[in-house]
Amino acid sequence: MRHGKAGRKLNRNSSARTALARAQATALLREGRIQTTLTKAKELRPYVEKLITTAKGGDLHARRLVARDIHDNDVVRKMMDEVAPKYAERPGGYTRILRIGTRRGDGVTMALIELV
Repeated sequence: MRHGKAGRKLNRNSSARTALARAQATALLREGRIQTTLTKAKELRPYVEKLITTAKGGDLHARRLVARDIHDNDVVRKMMDEVAPKYAERPGGYTRILRIGTRRGDGVTMALIELV
């Protein structure tokens, strides 16, 4: 039985899934919008939203918790100084997923994930 095993494997081992989530989160926070597959976007959404909620704390501890997952110091600085204050009054729901059609090669559904 598969009880209590939430999340998608994405045909990767656990370290590759972590690396993918960190890389996509860094790109999303740097650019504000990225194009990816729908499945990856659905996996990325809770990861990024938890990071933004942590960053809303605004103190050094929150910065270090965010820097544990986002290894680009410029993105961490942008997140703490611009992104988190922008969502200070918002109780979650910081991202939006838009379906944009299918990929030509394999027909997988593509999506845009963006910061609201």
